[in-house]
Amino acid sequence: MNSGASGRFDELVRSVGIGQGRALPAVESWNPPDCGEIDIVIDREGVWHHEGRPIRRPALVRLFASVLRREGARHVLVTPAEKLGITVEDAPFLAVEMAVEPGEGEPCLVFRTNLDDLVRCDRDHPLRVETRADGEPRPYLYVRRGLWARLTRAAFLDLAERAEARVVDGRAVFGVASGGAFFALAPAGTVQAVTVEEER
Repeated sequence: MNSGASGRFDELVRSVGIGQGRALPAVESWNPPDCGEIDIVIDREGVWHHEGRPIRRPALVRLFASVLRREGARHVLVTPAEKLGITVEDAPFLAVEMAVEPGEGEPCLVFRTNLDDLVRCDRDHPLRVETRADGEPRPYLYVRRGLWARLTRAAFLDLAERAEARVVDGRAVFGVASGGAFFALAPAGTVQAVTVEEER
């Protein structure tokens, strides 16, 4: 391990740990100098790595995630003392579980991330779906500070069970209602075609 890089990592740990409580730190109000990049990678499965090795301390990963934000196409860790860019292969979080919040009126879907954040799906935390080159849909949920969580297959299947057909802007779509909003997931024709194919 490079001693200089290791020392920088240790400094980052100390900086992030200063004054941390249960609430998320006020990263939006911090404007530290940009100190370049650090060799931290969040892979496609949501695993954090430093210098190619998984970070195996969940508390440290949660600490880093609490000071992560997105600036344009760049993901950065922000402390009062410095700002460091990291690499995110897909999304920084995974949405691993979905539940329906009990109560009267319209339903509200609540997702748990791989770091145990609870995110209510609503206008401030929308769902979006990207379609891969092979045609497979890839759903994401907005978490905070420009950061998204990719739904795991299990969470997406639970979500799909609640899908309903509606007409949005003159188009027939399948989507889900949550938190007073409706989120289109796919054109109705696409879903019907897939269903017919599966029944053959």
